Amino acid sequence: MKTSFRNGLKTGSLAIAGLASALVAPLAAAQQSAARQSAAQQQARQQQQGQEGADQQDAGQPADAQGNITIPENVRIFTQNNPNLRRATAVVNGDVITGTDVDQRLALILAANDNKPSEEEKTRLRLQVLRNLIDETLQIQAAKAADITIKDEEVNQTYARVATQNFGQNPGAMDAYLGRVGSSPASLKRQIRGELSWQRLLSRNVAPFVNVSDDEVKEVMNRLEAAKGTDEYRIGEIYLASTDEDDAQVAGNARKIVEQLKQGGSFVAYARQYSQASTAAVGGDLGWIKLAQLPAELATAASEVQPGQLVGPIRIPGGYSIIYLIDKRQVLTADPRDAVLALKQISINFPSGTTEAQATARAKTFATAMQSAKGCGAVDEVAGKLGAQVVANDQVRARDLPGPLQNAVLSLNVGETSPPFGSISEGVRVLMLCGRDDAPNASGPNFDQLMSQMEDDRINKRAQMYLRDLRRDAVIEYN
Repeated sequence: MKTSFRNGLKTGSLAIAGLASALVAPLAAAQQSAARQSAAQQQARQQQQGQEGADQQDAGQPADAQGNITIPENVRIFTQNNPNLRRATAVVNGDVITGTDVDQRLALILAANDNKPSEEEKTRLRLQVLRNLIDETLQIQAAKAADITIKDEEVNQTYARVATQNFGQNPGAMDAYLGRVGSSPASLKRQIRGELSWQRLLSRNVAPFVNVSDDEVKEVMNRLEAAKGTDEYRIGEIYLASTDEDDAQVAGNARKIVEQLKQGGSFVAYARQYSQASTAAVGGDLGWIKLAQLPAELATAASEVQPGQLVGPIRIPGGYSIIYLIDKRQVLTADPRDAVLALKQISINFPSGTTEAQATARAKTFATAMQSAKGCGAVDEVAGKLGAQVVANDQVRARDLPGPLQNAVLSLNVGETSPPFGSISEGVRVLMLCGRDDAPNASGPNFDQLMSQMEDDRINKRAQMYLRDLRRDAVIEYN
């Protein structure tokens, strides 16, 4: 889910979601093109002009007549750095990032992924966590330099809100959870402080200078209307840049990421940690786009998968992409999956030692009994006779149901039940449809919403440039 800059800080599972751009579909192609430019190439172009090249010549560094750095074809490396001898700690403009900081932040990521990566994978994650902590430190320092102070009360309020969202009315439960997984409240609060600081800084130094004209918004609205009824795809992407020298290594890393994702790793978490596209901050979410806006290799792959499926790594100019089809829809067309359902879930558990045959037989008997219930008003009585549990929810979006259940539930009439589903360990359950509010005709974003989205997009692009400049000017010592 995207986070709008102007909507303020929002929270994810346990980690706080980073500042996210609200992408507009017609703009996604341009964004992706920019995202795939190599950072090294961008910096090289920036250094082609100005006094810096002349200074390099004066210092005896290899440079041509225009001040461009030149590298010989046959390069000899005189010494080798051993990355295994470098501990994951750093001093950023005088502020220390300790090994404990890295360990506790890494523990949060591993807990969010809910899987057990290899030692090699952990090593790569540690390096990425260190880079993230360096960026976070630079953001806090930049805010402090601008006389922006985030009070402890603000941090504690946000922390309490995250705790409430994840653990109900018991913030102490999150403290215990963080300690149990090897992290700490202090680590999460530091992350909160970093994001609040960065958001406040952007609100003061970037947002006031971003403007989107009425004509620009009208043009996008006209393009949306012209595209009505055509297919749109919501795609997540992890992009890894490569060069001729490191292509094999990058390809290997991409394959390992795919393996981890197939084993249950969080796509959003991996995109934030590894993707080198501008969409990394939003978990790789490209937003709603048309396949024509993607490189041909990605468009072909996306057209062959269903929502919820992963494909990659895919070789594209400049690197490799891993894509995940989040959803698919038609532009400005009502989608039945947006219907809001009132459901009752009726479930029974199996005794320990139940065999597959016994579970199948009991599930069939249970389903038959539920079909005999005459509507939602009588289902509680029938469930009571079977020793079944009943849970009601009248605000379930059909889109939020697992894929196999969506069509089954949407085809029900009020008072009918779904086929039984579940497992021997978790029991069997059915859903009874008690009401349905169909989605209204889709009209797309209105003028103000679209303008806000476009402004958010530009703010976040400038935020990336701002952070790049902070990195360039930072004095970083690695221990």
